[in-house]
Amino acid sequence: MFHKKTIAELSGDLAKKTCSSVELTAGFLDRIEQHKDLNAYITVDRDQALTQAREADVMIQHGKATALTGIPIAQKDIFCTQGMLTTCGSKILSNFISPYDATLIARLKQAGAVVLGKTNMDEFAMGSSNETSFYGPVKNPWDTSRVPGGSSGGSAAATAARLAPAATGTDTGGSIRQPAAFCGITGLKPSYGRVSRFGMIAFASSLDQAGPMTQSAKDAAILLNAMAGFDDKDSTSSGIAVPDFTETLNHDLQGLRIGLPEEFFGEGLNSEVASVVEEAIGEYKKLGAEIVKVSLPNSHLAVPCYYVLAPAEASSNLSRYDGVRYGLRAQEYGDLIDMYQKTRAQGFGDEVKRRIMIGTYALSAGYYDAYYLKAQQLRRLIAEDFNQVFEQCDVLMGPTSPTTAFKLGDKTDDPVAMYLNDIYTISVNLAGLPGISVPAGFDSQGLPVGLQIIGKYFDEARLLNVAHRYQMVTDWHRRMPKEYA
Repeated sequence: MFHKKTIAELSGDLAKKTCSSVELTAGFLDRIEQHKDLNAYITVDRDQALTQAREADVMIQHGKATALTGIPIAQKDIFCTQGMLTTCGSKILSNFISPYDATLIARLKQAGAVVLGKTNMDEFAMGSSNETSFYGPVKNPWDTSRVPGGSSGGSAAATAARLAPAATGTDTGGSIRQPAAFCGITGLKPSYGRVSRFGMIAFASSLDQAGPMTQSAKDAAILLNAMAGFDDKDSTSSGIAVPDFTETLNHDLQGLRIGLPEEFFGEGLNSEVASVVEEAIGEYKKLGAEIVKVSLPNSHLAVPCYYVLAPAEASSNLSRYDGVRYGLRAQEYGDLIDMYQKTRAQGFGDEVKRRIMIGTYALSAGYYDAYYLKAQQLRRLIAEDFNQVFEQCDVLMGPTSPTTAFKLGDKTDDPVAMYLNDIYTISVNLAGLPGISVPAGFDSQGLPVGLQIIGKYFDEARLLNVAHRYQMVTDWHRRMPKEYA
């Protein structure tokens, strides 16, 4: 039954010595092996994980444990992990063994957490369904004919199926929150700069942010405590003080002002998703919250704005994959230019190529002002909308995604339909705000629905408090797919 427990509960068991980290780690490794059909992991190193678990048990024995010591955690395969394959879901990095740890990995190791393995993901985090991975699609544990969401689909599926107590993810336009909603788990995207991006393979540098994917808001707070903080290796890392996110989890919600943006409840929202979200908001009313109607008039511009800015940054960031220094190199080529072209043609998948071409076009002479500069201006308008509504309310709420998980293959031939799946999440990244998705119920097909809560800059503590109080009076976050219970 260990796999049904949260980080907080497992940490208590380890402290009481009712189990060891080696026993926990071995148990989760066995579950990973047993449920390979989900394709949630790219790399699992059993020997290394058990070695770290033994070291954690020594720390616990000597009274040097933190809340994460001995807890096995799955890591999204976007974080460089020393001595382990780090692929970012791409063929072009299929032979890359990282020589160093990303700051996030280093901090979790320092806290005593055990690296279970590296989870599958959309190639270079580009995708909303985890179908662009070179290693094949991840399946949703609630219905294996459906997608788990993306790009952090492997982390979401692993956590939902309890192939790990929790996992790390990254969110560029919704890639923590949307898969969290599709898989019925809790996913937090912190404020931009709250968690170091050093050693996190870049997609769109002004948007990418790492965060925890967990069973509960309390677990997310425990993980964020270890992950957050200034890093002098990352120039975009914030020096704002990091509170203990677990301290304020139980604060009363009496008088909390919840803003409901009218744009989040309009055309395109599935009626069953809307119904579940409205019921969740009803629970908050019972907890003493006040509802405020607000508007984000420029939110409809978020998707086109994002799909100019993100590909533009990607076209720059991915230029380093040329076959010269590391990663894949084409076997046969003529001159240097031919090697570049063949390496990139063979190494990148279709979605990555599509975004590189879009981004290069948007940055090219004659189009920069018309596309990239205009998108940056729209980004400022979107951020200003949030600033104005937060004068009227403390948090915003709405659906995480307009639908529940869709069938594998349903949207692979229609990139625009795939992009629109992130319509409620993208604006949060453009503004650099924190957002969290929590399980709020199910549709008539038994698929999870996520409630998104958006906060003010660096107000993760309030988001986690608001999410935790909801989870104290509901049990949606405790539900598991039957086949994996």
